[in-house]
Amino acid sequence: MKISDYVESQIKGLWGTDFDENGIPVIKTNNLTYEGHIDYSDICKRNITKEQAKECYLKPGDLLIEKSGGTKTHSVGYVSYFEGDENKFVCNNFILALRPKNTINSKFLFYQIQFKYESNQFSDCFNKTTGIQNLKVKDYLAKEIKIYSPEEQEKIVKELDTVRLIINKNKQILEKFDILIKSRFIEMFGDIIQNKKNWELKSFTEIAKSRLGKMLDSKKQTGKEKYPYLANFNVQWFRFNLENLNEMDFSEADRIEFALKDGDLLVCEGGEVGRCAVWHNQIENCFFQKAVHRVRLNMDLVHPDYMAYWFKFRSDFNSFDDIVGSKATIAHLTGEKLKLLKIPVPPLSLQNTFASFVQQIDKSKFEIANSLKRLYNKWMLS
Repeated sequence: MKISDYVESQIKGLWGTDFDENGIPVIKTNNLTYEGHIDYSDICKRNITKEQAKECYLKPGDLLIEKSGGTKTHSVGYVSYFEGDENKFVCNNFILALRPKNTINSKFLFYQIQFKYESNQFSDCFNKTTGIQNLKVKDYLAKEIKIYSPEEQEKIVKELDTVRLIINKNKQILEKFDILIKSRFIEMFGDIIQNKKNWELKSFTEIAKSRLGKMLDSKKQTGKEKYPYLANFNVQWFRFNLENLNEMDFSEADRIEFALKDGDLLVCEGGEVGRCAVWHNQIENCFFQKAVHRVRLNMDLVHPDYMAYWFKFRSDFNSFDDIVGSKATIAHLTGEKLKLLKIPVPPLSLQNTFASFVQQIDKSKFEIANSLKRLYNKWMLS
């Protein structure tokens, strides 16, 4: 059956023109969380009257779907389940609000749509206007879903609710681990932007060598010496996204020039400037593209884990504005700008202690991540 076969109505989105403390609370796309819940901590109230909202109020069990734009945590087509108070909230017109028929368990329909989103089955339901991604609603609602008896639907929902709860709690633990590492970094090294502990300052060129990766030239691709490479989006904070890596030709000379070795720090030139991760030979024969710096440190002076968190600390509190320039232009941490960096260098023994702490936390995170993967696969295959 199609999704549309189980939709009673689409709820009109409202926005109003101004903020109004006495107005109607409006759910926006950034209130839709990755876990499928609604974040009520940042709900704005607009000058919408109760009469205007009368036919647009949300009810528990309504499904809220990202219709335009996308956010940092999810893209167009993502679905959240509304469990808030009836006749209190409306949503804006960037959200597709669906009210399921009473012939289907609304939570079951939510899980069916979420499964299709997570397994990339809505990829043909998007288009772009002026660079903004938009949902093709008719195509989206025409997607087919599996239907079970009411008793089976209820059983599936109960099981998936339990799995989802466990997944979310584990994600919270992972977030606390990240906070713990950042706190430990500050405890050991202080404010490294102001260098309040007066560590010895060294220029970037004194502690490291760097180079940008190979530029992709589609006209010169033969496909005869294809190898995977890391692009900007493959380098996340402290980890690499190694799924479905792009490939291009790397000659024998290129493979020497753009080789990666254990301990190399890969740093993003643009996008989120300074985002980085330490390479530990996760896969063989992998290289890197021009939008990424390979930073090869003098290990007698600086530990890669210390340097990675130095970049993170500076990104969080300084954003490299003094190096990359005005926000009016597109920020790039070029090779020349990289060389301008001044880095506080604590004793290597202290850096090694911090690195050991990070590695212990990473082991725990790895175990939890594997557990999450197993739970996620159980969720997806249910």
